[in-house]
Amino acid sequence: MTTSTTSLVDELRAALPDGQLVDDPQIAESYRHDEAEWAPYGTPLAVVRARSTADVQAVVQACLRHRVPLVTRGAGTGLSGGANAVEGCVVLSTEQMTAVLEVDPVERLCVVQPGVVNDDLRAHVAGFGLWYPPDPASSPWSTIGGNVATNAGGLCCVKYGVTRDFVLGMEVVTGTGEVVRLGRRTAKGVAGYDLTGLMVGSEGTLGVVTEVTLRLRPARLPEHTVAGYFDSVVAAGDAVRAVGAAGLTPSALELVDRHCLAAVDAWKNMGLSTEAQVVLLGRTDTPGAAGDAEADALLACFESAGATWAARSTDQEEADALFAARRLAYPALERLGPVLTEDVCVPIAAVPSVLGRIEEIAAEHDVLIANIAHAGDGNLHPLIITPPGDEPARARAMLAFDEIIVAALAAGGTVTGEHGVGLLKRPGLADEVGPAVMAMQRAVKQALDPAGILNPGKVV
Repeated sequence: MTTSTTSLVDELRAALPDGQLVDDPQIAESYRHDEAEWAPYGTPLAVVRARSTADVQAVVQACLRHRVPLVTRGAGTGLSGGANAVEGCVVLSTEQMTAVLEVDPVERLCVVQPGVVNDDLRAHVAGFGLWYPPDPASSPWSTIGGNVATNAGGLCCVKYGVTRDFVLGMEVVTGTGEVVRLGRRTAKGVAGYDLTGLMVGSEGTLGVVTEVTLRLRPARLPEHTVAGYFDSVVAAGDAVRAVGAAGLTPSALELVDRHCLAAVDAWKNMGLSTEAQVVLLGRTDTPGAAGDAEADALLACFESAGATWAARSTDQEEADALFAARRLAYPALERLGPVLTEDVCVPIAAVPSVLGRIEEIAAEHDVLIANIAHAGDGNLHPLIITPPGDEPARARAMLAFDEIIVAALAAGGTVTGEHGVGLLKRPGLADEVGPAVMAMQRAVKQALDPAGILNPGKVV
């Protein structure tokens, strides 16, 4: 280490409570990257496991004085490289900031630290008869801070929206080392620019979130589940388009293809891949007779699109198992080899054609592409799997990755629906928004992080 970096480590050690500074290389190794295996990463100078806003502010101010990059991370479940260390940075982990500070049943809100795990928050507020809808597939492990950083979505978001729709306000340590509060606690508010919304999805490049105020909903009634089996992803996509054309808004509409089903079966022996090439899972949480009618309408859409089998589930345990298989798809595929995860989002009407194009791209580049999708809102997750150590296959996979982005943009879509730009989607972002908008985004970055220390090299 240079004299300057040695001085920074000494300063952090003096400023922070015992146990928060980690400069042991072996421990720091686990903080070098998120789940985006193919994104580059460096070696951090040190890792800080903060427990309070004061800890975070001390770290930001120290990094400012020494002009050392600062990369903030939560549980490290991201899939775009947004939390990857840059060489010689300080990694600031919020994983130990796990307090639920307040739940207000009257205002239907809660205040939490960023290290609270998504599913833990859901379980906590359920005790008050409330519900936090955003539910990324990583909800058993991902943290609220990470969800805010990437504007995470999930299975319920086709009906209820993404993380940004539930963030009322937040406490942030800025790029100049100040602690500020953004947003509100009221149901309405248009006082000034929406800086809260700007922070959501900014991937740690504009500030460090230390506290979040979240909107909650009343607990919902049990859902009706409809499952359909299809011979191809295009046919399943036709069913998704039919659901949209029918004016239905299901509480979930998920697609899982044969590659994912086989991987889950090989791991958990659930017996799904013997019955279907593609499974489409729909749910509705509309209560009473209207919910029954909506479930019947979903079933009719599946059948009209050519489902080889479709039915309303009468067995809640079976229905839950199907959705559990959906959540297990990504970790099951990881067992086969390195996974390059796409995250494009396209108009619902374009879902069949883009799914068909993805299959063509797989054949053209001789790579295995498995498909899972939050199909109801057009958020597709093609998963490109290569054999471990096969560099030619890896090169072909990168070409396929780029062509999927081209296909999504050509269909009027976007390069990322919920995983964020991070490192993997920076070229795609530039292609999507163009030079003028990129200049606007860089101007925002310069204004809020004038020293350029916050997660440099990511997003813009």
